[in-house]
Amino acid sequence: MTNERLIMTQDILTGLRPAIVMGLLFALLLGLAYPFALLGVGQAVFPHQANGSLVVERGRVVGSELIGQAFAADRYFHGRPSAAGKGYDGLASSGSNLGPTSRALADRVKADVAALGTGAVPADLATASGSGLDPDISPAAAEWQVGRIARARGIAPAAVRRIIASETRGPVLGFIGDARVNVLALNRRLDGQRSD
Repeated sequence: MTNERLIMTQDILTGLRPAIVMGLLFALLLGLAYPFALLGVGQAVFPHQANGSLVVERGRVVGSELIGQAFAADRYFHGRPSAAGKGYDGLASSGSNLGPTSRALADRVKADVAALGTGAVPADLATASGSGLDPDISPAAAEWQVGRIARARGIAPAAVRRIIASETRGPVLGFIGDARVNVLALNRRLDGQRSD
């Protein structure tokens, strides 16, 4: 009886050994080697993107090309509303999970449209993106803000339109998505603009 138990225990250990070895091997490969290899490739080939696409001005980080920022002054372009709570908190990235029949969503959009003023407000100025952190607006949303910005800065509307035109990016690969304008890039260009 003891011999049978010993043989059975040895059979179990013999069967477990490859599973334990393979588990440890894959934990090392996929848990350490692969992530560090991707980190190294990212840092070597795409260092700007791998480090958050940060925008640095005079040695100071002023924002990211990938995460929206709250600009409230009349002299700046305003981005989309953030669904990530107050401001554009990257740690709270998410949509509101409110559906098209939601009363709370309809009330929030109505309040945003009312706060923006009269006229046909572009949809992206009154609705948040899926992540709540979208750094871009449509060229139409940028154009809608030209009058306010030109008055606040004392510059010609044509100068503001030239900035929009120079910062407008087309669809990715020519067919993915829509034309867009990065709000941070627009506002940095505005800060460098002189009165006409």
